[in-house]
Amino acid sequence: MELLMYGLELTPEHPVATLSDFAAAAESVGFDAAFVSHHYNNRDQFMALTDIARETDDLLIGPGIANPYETHPVTLASRMATLEELSDGRGLFGIGPGDKSTLANLGYEQDGALRRTLETFKVAQKLWAGERIDHDGTFQAEDAALNYEVGSIPVYVGAQGPHMTRMAAKHADGVLFNGSHPRDYEWAAKQVAQGLDDRPDHRGEFDFGAYASVSIAEDEAAAREAARPPVAFIAGSAAPPLLDRHDLDRERAEEISAAISRGDFEDAFAAVSPAMLEAFCIAGTPETVADRIAGVLEHADSFVAGSPLGPDIGTAIELLGDVIDRIDQA
Repeated sequence: MELLMYGLELTPEHPVATLSDFAAAAESVGFDAAFVSHHYNNRDQFMALTDIARETDDLLIGPGIANPYETHPVTLASRMATLEELSDGRGLFGIGPGDKSTLANLGYEQDGALRRTLETFKVAQKLWAGERIDHDGTFQAEDAALNYEVGSIPVYVGAQGPHMTRMAAKHADGVLFNGSHPRDYEWAAKQVAQGLDDRPDHRGEFDFGAYASVSIAEDEAAAREAARPPVAFIAGSAAPPLLDRHDLDRERAEEISAAISRGDFEDAFAAVSPAMLEAFCIAGTPETVADRIAGVLEHADSFVAGSPLGPDIGTAIELLGDVIDRIDQA
């Protein structure tokens, strides 16, 4: 398995051609991977990944993350296998339960989220290996198979809580741990260590990936303002222990979650507090961002810069390329 070191998340709120331009720019400044996020109200992540595959040469690519509720897990496995074939083996399967607030808009509940995620990628791995499968668990499949060869694809589990993080370390190739503060990664490293204690040797290396919201600009105030939308989504879906770890107001977080579920995004973004920005995003100048990323990498193996990246994404990618060089040379 080829482990990534630096990746970025691209959000398909932008046209697909624009995302491909961003991905090509990221490849040129030293990024190893690009993940495309998914929310039903944005453009389709796999169509975006298809175009990115055609416009890049070596960049590892995958969903960041796909959820196994809106799409049947067997169909999701086939979509990922198709991307792996199209990209000549550059696929990374980012899988997780998804955002509770936006899933609720479509009538989906996240009951049994850990089991659903685990069953989804275990079934996918069997399908990719050429097996026919019958499955009766959080979803059903009968005599399902793919009629084309795939091989193995690295699986990265999107996680934030202790159980999902430990499960990823035991069963998957990597974790995309959703957090932006070194305090969270110090805590998460303990969960990863527990999962690795139960990991069979044959599963090989494990990549503890930091999946952090980043907003970078030469103007610190502009960088922090651009961070409000993703921080709202993070805060709105944050578990009480995470809020307590940063001494954040639970009632405010619940208000943000309710506003997102109603589609009142402006109200949700406006309710984000300075303390939430500090806890849930690495926001500021290149110097600030470099220091914070270096702090996270004291605990994690790799780093994915997540949305929003900055008030101007093209500029942000260039600045992050300089940050990568600065960290590598330190």
